[in-house]
Amino acid sequence: MNRYCLLLLLVLCTSVSGFTFKREGDLYSVKVHPGNIDPDKVFLLIDKSDYRLYLYEDVTLRKIYKVVFGNRDQSDKRQEGDRLTPEGTFHILSKRFDNRWNRFMLLDYPNETSWARFHELQDAGALPASATIGGGIGIHGVEYASGIRDNYVEGRINWTLGCVSMKNADVSELYEIIKVGTPVVIRR
Repeated sequence: MNRYCLLLLLVLCTSVSGFTFKREGDLYSVKVHPGNIDPDKVFLLIDKSDYRLYLYEDVTLRKIYKVVFGNRDQSDKRQEGDRLTPEGTFHILSKRFDNRWNRFMLLDYPNETSWARFHELQDAGALPASATIGGGIGIHGVEYASGIRDNYVEGRINWTLGCVSMKNADVSELYEIIKVGTPVVIRR
């Protein structure tokens, strides 16, 4: 079974109501680093409805991180400026240290599927022809210079323009594990 079939199977399994993980509390505090995880087998599942990023190695859940988004509205991103976080399957396109957000891992949004949905909305008249799809969506830390701290993540205070924000220590840890090309599934 190839990696994407496993990824799809895992996403479907975790969609089942009542599905829980044993000792879930331990998965918030466990430390992961390149020496104890295979980055070639890592993928991320971001669930907007529970404000969590799940780090998987193959089919094993290795860590859970708390995250926040751009808007309390959990809808799929429609257009630039709506402060919504896109849904779908993406990949890490690039990584960088960032003065504003500590670390930044750019997603390949918009991808082919995102463009298809965007054009469907325009064709149906749900978006104006002048609308743009946006871009620059990624996973990053909090913005200390603007007064945004880790308590925003703890308190589920959405503040981004559509990105996924994590505590700075968490995004630093994740950054060391994630490689360019890592699959990222974002769902509601």
